[in-house]
Amino acid sequence: MRPMIEAGRVFAAVPPLHRIEVSAQGRRKREVIYTYSDEELVTTLRKLEKQGRTFKEPQRYKGLGEMDAHQLAETTMEPEHRTLRRITLSDEAELAEAENVFELLMGSNVEPRRDFIIEGAADIDRERIDA
Repeated sequence: MRPMIEAGRVFAAVPPLHRIEVSAQGRRKREVIYTYSDEELVTTLRKLEKQGRTFKEPQRYKGLGEMDAHQLAETTMEPEHRTLRRITLSDEAELAEAENVFELLMGSNVEPRRDFIIEGAADIDRERIDA
């Protein structure tokens, strides 16, 4: 795929990170807003609060498995709504590293996986754990 990446012809569909359900108010219908970063979520919530609009607790997607088929189709597959990110050669090193970590964590060899988890445990920001 390297020639296709060099030619700028490889893209990844970007699914949303959050879903905000905004309550109906006056003539406004119930609305669903998707955000793609934590910063965008905060900005959107502040804007809604300034407008006096109410909303349910935002839903955070931890993976595509948490979205139903309709949501995935609407946000990630439909050309009118989807966000695409061009894959570049600078992504290649990150992808290779991610693939190595994936193989380590999902592989059948337990010893290196355990060592990886133990070594990285001290670096975890416990505030970012959604539990």
